[in-house]
Amino acid sequence: MKNNKAEEGLGGIKDSKELALHYMKTLVAVARESFLILDANLRIVSANAIFYKNFNVSKDQTEDKFLYELGNGQWNIPEFKLLMEEILPKEKVVKDYEVTHVFESIGKKTMLLNARQVDADQLIILAIEDITVRKNLEGELAARAEELEDKVIERTKELGSRVAELEALNKTMIGRELKMVELKKEIENLEKMIKNSAGWNGKERNGKHKNE
Repeated sequence: MKNNKAEEGLGGIKDSKELALHYMKTLVAVARESFLILDANLRIVSANAIFYKNFNVSKDQTEDKFLYELGNGQWNIPEFKLLMEEILPKEKVVKDYEVTHVFESIGKKTMLLNARQVDADQLIILAIEDITVRKNLEGELAARAEELEDKVIERTKELGSRVAELEALNKTMIGRELKMVELKKEIENLEKMIKNSAGWNGKERNGKHKNE
């Protein structure tokens, strides 16, 4: 009787794990991101179609393989190992862990990893979002922004130089205008002096004529 109960208990655990795995496979099958389902030893139990497509591998090359053996060891990435072997066992859940790696078959990829460890079923579900295009665009935008900033700085310097030139020219023009005003005043004063002198000479002559 005890053996039967023990077998029933083991059977219940097995059924629970298989049921959980069934639900996981159903969910990841319709997901847009690449998904891997792994056991506690980091051996791949299942992957979705998006994973096979994005990473250019087949089901036979993936299932029942040790995670770091994928793609002839291309997944043996230090940052990836840190996530799976140290961070995840402690945290149980990891969100938005970024990894960049150059793969032989698909080139350089930047991936955003989200993982959850399901202790009750001894399974790990790993979501892999390819953000390569987004990161490239961000890099291009950053480079473009830096380029524009350099142009703005250069243009500002040019405008500053031009303003300085105009200020200097303005000072010169003002100086000339002031000199012209002073010169005009001097001319007016000279004209007055000449007129006064001419008037005085006329009076002197008239006086002489009367005396004669």
